[in-house]
Amino acid sequence: MTRNLYAEWTKLRTLPGTGRLLLALVMLTVAVSVAAAAVVSCTSSGCGYDPAKIILFGVQAGQAVVATLAVLTISGEFSTGMIRTTLAAMPGRVSVLATKAVILTGLTLAAGSVAVLASAPAGRWILLGNGFPPESLALTGGPMLRAASGSVLYLALIALFSLGIATAVRDSATAIGVVLGLLYLFPAVILMVPDADVAKILWQISPMNAGLAVQATTHLAGLPLSPWAGLGVLAAWATAALLGGGLLLRARDA
Repeated sequence: MTRNLYAEWTKLRTLPGTGRLLLALVMLTVAVSVAAAAVVSCTSSGCGYDPAKIILFGVQAGQAVVATLAVLTISGEFSTGMIRTTLAAMPGRVSVLATKAVILTGLTLAAGSVAVLASAPAGRWILLGNGFPPESLALTGGPMLRAASGSVLYLALIALFSLGIATAVRDSATAIGVVLGLLYLFPAVILMVPDADVAKILWQISPMNAGLAVQATTHLAGLPLSPWAGLGVLAAWATAALLGGGLLLRARDA
């Protein structure tokens, strides 16, 4: 297993776009979070915003970069035919996918942590200047820590979900389209559903809506799902995608 991990780490590390995508994840997440914090303010009559969601808003943009990196982790090998060499060196197809998942998760957790750790103090500083009370912006408080750590886990689950989809469909453009469609278009469709009960159910199974519930720190009773339960929904999507991708990888020719 160690040899497999080293081989996959070497391949991913030497891909031309890996470093740029990880840097883009950090920079885009921080930039969008800072921009979100700059356009909201808290008046004397009260604040109607969840500060954690504002500070970590950039995660919604950064996840697109994570999805792209995850898709390229395996789809590039299918497009070049390199996957045949990989499977000849490591005949266990499921172990190949598992190894890729481990390396990808490690990189995403590392870059995601940097992005969140940079976004949080920058966003807090801006929100303090925009009238938010200091007690609502305590970065070491339980809810805020849960939102920050949950956001990093959210990005890792997005990576695994995207890897599973890419393994199943094999084509980079198709895989990215499917993943981004489920992440960004699904919530837009929910807004057009006239039935409130149906819309609530769709919200609860939406990978992005449910997963990002982990960022909520205010009005938790009004959420369709609790924060950790929402992240569990995304974990279920990631698990299903990896299982489906693994089964198809085993069943089809390279």
